[in-house]
Amino acid sequence: MYGNYLYGTLAYSDTPTDEDLNQFIPTLMPYLPPYYYRSRLMKAIQESNAKEIAKVRYTINNVKLQQSIDTATRGLIWWERDLGIKTDLSKPDVFRREIIKAKLRGRGTVTKKLIKNTAESFANAEVDVIEHPSEYSFTIKFIGIKGIPPNMAGLMETIENIKPAHLLYHFEYTYTWWEKLKELTWEDARPKTWNDLRVY
Repeated sequence: MYGNYLYGTLAYSDTPTDEDLNQFIPTLMPYLPPYYYRSRLMKAIQESNAKEIAKVRYTINNVKLQQSIDTATRGLIWWERDLGIKTDLSKPDVFRREIIKAKLRGRGTVTKKLIKNTAESFANAEVDVIEHPSEYSFTIKFIGIKGIPPNMAGLMETIENIKPAHLLYHFEYTYTWWEKLKELTWEDARPKTWNDLRVY
């Protein structure tokens, strides 16, 4: 079932590199009697066996990694499929994980706390949600992070999916005010870009 769904859609290789396998290679010679230690043939056989064991260990470990959102790579497509999220392999894995986590948090009745938790999962920082009942709207204010969070498109898509259709919303961001920048010396400020100073 999953095989047909995934065919032609995955951008990952199932063939591990030597570097991937190195941490899983066991040392097998100590398991043999000492008289085999001088045999080059036996050493070659054991090295070959060790590489095959490493492949099995790597595969087992990789399957475990796909079961957690935080460590999944090619397994993200299964999380997305189960949650009804459209798979976009052009997006970085970190963005896809944020959308999956937000979708999981977004199940159930939509509340202020739910929207706050969803926004915080994207910002990885504290967020405040300010309701404006008379205007049928709310504001998502980023207070634990300066500047614009990197995956705003994913956050907006998720908010659109979970909020009641009649509510409008907008965002407020935190930047550095000019008076704060006066604390910097010219030497401190010179290596920084304009965007660095905005979120200093």
